[in-house]
Amino acid sequence: MEEKRVQLSKKDVFMAFLKWTFFSHCNYNYERLQASGVLQSMSHLPEKLYPGDKEEQRKFMLRHMSFYNTEPHFGGIINGMVIAMEEERANGAEISDEAINSLKTGLMGPMAGIGDTLWQGTFQPIMLAIGISLASAGNPLGALVFVALMVAIMIPIGYFMYMKGYKTGKTGVEAILSGGKMKQLIQAASIMGATVLGSLTANYVTAKSTLTLTVGAAEMSLQQDILDKLLMGALPLGFTMLTFYLIKNKQMKSTTVMLILVIIGLALGLTGILGG
Repeated sequence: MEEKRVQLSKKDVFMAFLKWTFFSHCNYNYERLQASGVLQSMSHLPEKLYPGDKEEQRKFMLRHMSFYNTEPHFGGIINGMVIAMEEERANGAEISDEAINSLKTGLMGPMAGIGDTLWQGTFQPIMLAIGISLASAGNPLGALVFVALMVAIMIPIGYFMYMKGYKTGKTGVEAILSGGKMKQLIQAASIMGATVLGSLTANYVTAKSTLTLTVGAAEMSLQQDILDKLLMGALPLGFTMLTFYLIKNKQMKSTTVMLILVIIGLALGLTGILGG
């Protein structure tokens, strides 16, 4: 007899959407950011996908405790796609942990950029302007109008993106699996994720040396005359690669790595090698 296919109901997906919308930042922390919010939003799915299989349920939860951060309303499309991938995986599709996490890592940055620009940079200021104008005129409903408008815009956008992700994800995953393109998907998502992280590193990781070397009668700046001419951004890149090595290869906790970086920074700062 053919094994019965696991099928999530619309209610299952809708419940995941609701929990993500209202609890995406629950337990937000600097080690995993929104990871626990992702898992909490899907907490009812492991039993649905793997009824009675505690080991697969455990693996599901471990998969979604990896680092994740995006704008929750527009970025919900990623969560919808991931649920579709999990559903196909539960039905025997060869979808690895790497494929799921690569999709999340590859898309979370671009969707955060789009979402933050439209939501925090456009919609929210407009709604604030309306609410503040009412409140400044002495109308106590100004704050309530702001909240009502935000919810009226936030819920439909979030719902559309989440469900679009789920529906598109199911179709896309099935097409990819039938065409044998899973390796290409993983590779493309990994490249996109690495590009996004590289851009973030270049913009947000700063480190420069103030050390001056005396060679005979000449003085040379370690930063400008040596490091910058060899490779621009060599110090930020070095600290980033050290962080990657400690977390990826040495399996250290991010908090431990942060402490190590603080100690290194203090030591190099006190000796005059690094400076502002």
